[in-house]
Amino acid sequence: MSEEYASCWVQQDCHVADEEKAALKKAAEVSGGKDECQVRLKGRERDYWMGTEIGMLGDFGLEGQVTAGDGIAKKGKMGAGYNTYRRKKKKQHCKLGCEKEGSSSNQPELAAFLLALRDTLIEEPLLYLCDNQS
Repeated sequence: MSEEYASCWVQQDCHVADEEKAALKKAAEVSGGKDECQVRLKGRERDYWMGTEIGMLGDFGLEGQVTAGDGIAKKGKMGAGYNTYRRKKKKQHCKLGCEKEGSSSNQPELAAFLLALRDTLIEEPLLYLCDNQS
């Protein structure tokens, strides 16, 4: 794991023991397939989640929809999708464009955002998480 690209933020007054830091580093270095993210807001896990970007943005106290989206452009094909936290069954994905039109990473990222917006009530606050600068 490259420490240059990893970070974990904790409150200024929070002390993290060396053995806990070592356990976190060991867990981060494990390679393997994807697993489902399970947020537990009790004990040590709460400290972790509140120190993440989403925790610092106030997601865990937001009375509204929290959605993460992503797009992909690979080998001339594009796809987009999103997943809504708190609504386990709210997921959507789609293919878009055609190979002869060309592809860009921006188009599928924006398509994922559009899918999420279409599924959000206009009166409902929305926190949308993405890895795109658009």
